[in-house]
Amino acid sequence: MKKCILTLTLATTLLLSPLAAMAGTHGTDGKVSGKSIGAGALSLLIWPGIGQIVNDQTTDKVVTHALLGLTGIFRFWSCYDAVVDRNGGVWHNRI
Repeated sequence: MKKCILTLTLATTLLLSPLAAMAGTHGTDGKVSGKSIGAGALSLLIWPGIGQIVNDQTTDKVVTHALLGLTGIFRFWSCYDAVVDRNGGVWHNRI
């Protein structure tokens, strides 16, 4: 019984993973500029979300980054997001 459940779980994971990866729910990268480099540094060193404010992102994106900044590891994603000045990718199963 355990093997059956494990096999079913593994098969489901393998079949659904490519669909989720190709769903197009991620944002689009912008241009790396001096402003975006500074925004990334602010997000990494001070607090996630500050870089998104500097890049003039939407309020929900700024709030999402600021709240998830409590996790610590999210600082690196917020830094990357600010450096490439990524647009979109907010809420609705997206970050």
